[in-house]
Order: sequence, then C-alpha cells, then structure tokens
Amino acid sequence: MPETPSLLIIKTGSAPERIRARFGDFDAWFRRALGEHRFNYAVIAVDRGHALPDPIHTESYAGILVTGSPAMVSHRLDWSERTAAWLAAVHERGRPVLGVCYGHQLLAHALGGKVAANPHGRRMGTGPIRACAADDALLSTAADGRMVHSTHLEAVIEPPTGARVLASADGDAHHALHFGDRSWGVQFHPEFNAEIMRAYIRERKDDLRAEGFDGDALERAVGDAPFGDQLLSRFARLCAGKDGEAHAIGA
Repeated sequence: MPETPSLLIIKTGSAPERIRARFGDFDAWFRRALGEHRFNYAVIAVDRGHALPDPIHTESYAGILVTGSPAMVSHRLDWSERTAAWLAAVHERGRPVLGVCYGHQLLAHALGGKVAANPHGRRMGTGPIRACAADDALLSTAADGRMVHSTHLEAVIEPPTGARVLASADGDAHHALHFGDRSWGVQFHPEFNAEIMRAYIRERKDDLRAEGFDGDALERAVGDAPFGDQLLSRFARLCAGKDGEAHAIGA
C-alpha cells in the first residue's frame, strides 16, 4: 500500500472555550473536513511558541494549512511575525499552502500585502461569494452564489503584488486570493459546518448587538455550505499531486 502523506497544520489560535468543549478545536475541524485518515496530520501551535521546522525540511509534507485565530494580524505579535517570515520562505519553495481567515491574512501580510480592520466592520454568518476567476486550480468551482461561513474583523485591504483575486464577498473585495505558484488564501471558513457557525454567532451575541447587528437574524440565516468541504477536498488532491483529478471533481 502507498504511504499515507503528511499534512502540516499551522495552528494560530483556539476556538472559544464553550465552542471547543462541544466541537473540539480548529485542527479537529480540518481533520474532520479533510478526512481523519486521508493524511498523517502534524500540528504546530505557533501562538503557544511551538517551533516551526526549517522551510527546507517542509518537503516531507504534502501540504501546509494555516488556521484562523482570535488574534489580529495587524497587531504584529512576535509569534505571528515569525510565522509570516516562515510562510514567505515556504511560499518561495513552492509547497502547497492554504491559509484560512487569519491564515489568509497572514499569507497576504507575509508577501507584502496590507491587512487592517475591515472598513465595512465585522463580517459574520453564512453568505454568498462572487467568483472572479474560473480557471484556478483550487477555486475554479467557486461559482457566484456559493455559500460560505465567515467570521472576521480584519481583512486583506491590499493584496500583495502579483496576487490574483479569485472571489469577493459582501464587504470584502479580496475574499479569496491566489498568491502565486501553489499558495492560496480564503477569508471564509471551509472547515466550519452550520452548527459551528451558529455557535460562533451565539458566542458573539453581545458584540453583535453592540455593533448594531441582529444576532438572532444572523443565526436563523445560517445554512449548509458544502462548498467548504469541496474546497478542502480539492486542496487535498492538489497536495497529493492530483491536479487533473482535482479539476475533474467539479462541484
């Protein structure tokens, strides 16, 4: 039998305690969505000071995934800046990389883009994306109207030079980016399911109310977003070198 490939999860934070107690933490959600036995998963919690491997030694991993975080890229915390420098070096080596939410922003920052508070304010809930590219190896199935789960305060305000916008969303013109070679970022959360999205809205009810949002309405509007699982499955196939197969899976 062929050896099971390894995938490195760069964990940049943890879910709120009540959500974590019910659903597990970020890395567990990605393993669930990708398939528990699809890869040998290695997790490095950079927000806790865990050491990153030399970028030269990342060739043993089929791909690298960077999670979301309650932290803010614009705060430029020491561990975050170290991870950004590491990601820039890994990007140069052409390893498949997918950044999600904070990971998306961190990749953009690492490669020279600008991340700041979203001028449109908090984005939270289930909503549609608008496709900007139909020929991308990872997001070519991101047709207009695909539903995704999102929760974020910051956004990529200016993509790095040469980055390609693959999708936009309400209040975020750079919702998905191809940074070149085999590095991508998505502001939405493909690892979320509807129950996790509802739990996040309930967790943020007070903040939402203070900011003028109707949290109950946002919670009622949450629905299934199967495109997230499809995107992660496509990334897994790209990591395995099955680019043609990834194109073939379609919607």
